[in-house]
Order: sequence, then structure tokens, then C-alpha cells
Amino acid sequence: MQELVSIDYRPCVGLMIINDQRLIFTGQRLGYSSTAWQMPQGGIEKDEDPLVAAYRELQEETSILKEKVELLAVSKDWLTYDLPSDLIPKLWNGVYRGQTQKWFLMRFIGEDSDIDLQTKMPEFSSWRWSTKQQLTANIVDFKKELYEILVNEFNIFL
Repeated sequence: MQELVSIDYRPCVGLMIINDQRLIFTGQRLGYSSTAWQMPQGGIEKDEDPLVAAYRELQEETSILKEKVELLAVSKDWLTYDLPSDLIPKLWNGVYRGQTQKWFLMRFIGEDSDIDLQTKMPEFSSWRWSTKQQLTANIVDFKKELYEILVNEFNIFL
């Protein structure tokens, strides 16, 4: 991982959502054959504040409203990962070689029934609450180091 913001990297936000049992929201990507589970993430629109993007992505991917979470922490650095070379031409028209992300840790204060993956443009096929060990064990290899950094940085809350 490196602290690098470059036009070669897609600017994004990531969301670590925890519940009262300190379990982490994870979802399986819709339309991918991978059995990996990941946290919500998404691109930052032009001139959009990262926190505003985080709340927007949260609702777009999970239907969780801003009022149903409490912001606990923000990653101290932008975290960057590279896509495997075979994925670069398949994602974002081959413009980016990876993503640079600002991560937000939020406590979910709603009910599980507030979570609905059947959004306007669904991104997850299923979801579950995961332990931090499950989180790092079930992510795709190219994001594993980034997830380990996040678990370490946010560990006091987990």
C-alpha cells in the first residue's frame, strides 16, 4: 500500500460499517463468480467531498440512510491498491490501474431490516455481518493488504 493520489488511480471512498457486536458489514458482488466478501466502496464524483460520497455510496449500495450510522473514524491516509493486470482493461474502460480510497468507519445504529440490497442499481447479491478475521480471510487477494491495514487502524473499534 502506498499513500499516492494519481490520475492512474480512481478516487474512491470505502465504508467499514460495524454493528453493536463489532461485526463488519460485508457483501458479495452481484454478477461476479468470486466467493469473496467485501465492504461497500465507490467512486468520488467530480468536486464531491469524500464524506458526502461515503454517505451517498452507503445508501446506493445498502439502502442504509445517513441517520442510521454514526461516524467513528476516518483513515489517516488514502489507501491505494492495484488491480490484477487482467482486470485493468475490463474495469472503468481501462483508464485506471487501481483505486485510491479514503475509508470511513461507521457504527450502524439501525435494524437489519433497514438494509436492502435491492437498490436502483444493485451491487451486492447477499450480505452478512463478519468478524475481522472473516473480513481479511474472505477478500480477493489484491485487496487483502488494504483490508489488513484497515483492521489494524480501526482495531480499537473492532
